[in-house]
Amino acid sequence: MKRRDSIKVLLVGSIAGATVGSACKTDGTKEILPDVTSTNVYGRTPSEKEHDKKVKEEVYLNKHELATIAVLCDIILPATPTAGSATEAGVPDFIDFIVKDLPYHQLPMRGGLMWLDAEANRRFNKDFVSCSPEEEIKIIDDIAYPDPDGKKPEMSHGIKFFNLIRNLTMTGYYTTKMGFEDLGVTSNYANVWDGVPAEVLADHDVDYDPEWVAKCVDQSKRMDIAEWDEKGNLIT
Repeated sequence: MKRRDSIKVLLVGSIAGATVGSACKTDGTKEILPDVTSTNVYGRTPSEKEHDKKVKEEVYLNKHELATIAVLCDIILPATPTAGSATEAGVPDFIDFIVKDLPYHQLPMRGGLMWLDAEANRRFNKDFVSCSPEEEIKIIDDIAYPDPDGKKPEMSHGIKFFNLIRNLTMTGYYTTKMGFEDLGVTSNYANVWDGVPAEVLADHDVDYDPEWVAKCVDQSKRMDIAEWDEKGNLIT
C-alpha cells in the first residue's frame, strides 16, 4: 500500500462515523448538499473574523522560510493522478497562519527550518530549497522516522521538526475541500443532518411528524436562526 493510501485509510475511518447518513434525505434518496465553501458561509463570528484578519496581516515567516515549507509540504503530500499536492491545497498558507495564531509553534518551526538549511549546507554546500530532489530526499529519509533507540542523536532535532511539519501538513490538507475529495468524503459539513434513515424508523415502527420535518430537516433553511413563541413552541 502506498503512503498516501495508508493515510487515507486511517483518516477515512475517523471521519466516516461523523458523516454516515448526512448525505441522504429521510426517504433514503441522495441529496446535493449546499456549498459551504462559499465566502458567504464562513462559519465564524464577527470577533473571530476580526481575529483571523489580524493574524493574516501579521508577518512572521519570511519568503525563504515559506518556500522551504512549500517544498516540505509537497514532499509529504505530492500530487497524484487523482489529487492535488499540499501546495495546491494552500497548505503553506495554513501553516503560516497557524504559526502566527499559535505562537508556541514559532520557535520550533524557525529552529527546524534553520536546522534543515544547516544540514543541507553541511552535506551539499547549499540551502535546502537549492538542493536537487534526490538530495532533499536523502536528508528527509534521515528525519522522517522515529528514533526510539537513540541511534541517530545528531538527527534528533530534525526528527522532531519533521514530525511537526508533517502533522501540520496533514491537518492543513485534510481539512480542505481538496483533501476531503481525496478521501472520498463529500458530506462532512457542520449542521447538516437529514434525520434518522427511513429504514431505521421503519424497524422501530415510528415516523417523523411532517410539521417537524418541514421545520427541522429542511437544508434550505439550515442557516436560519430558530424562533420560538412565548410558550416554547418552535415557530420557524
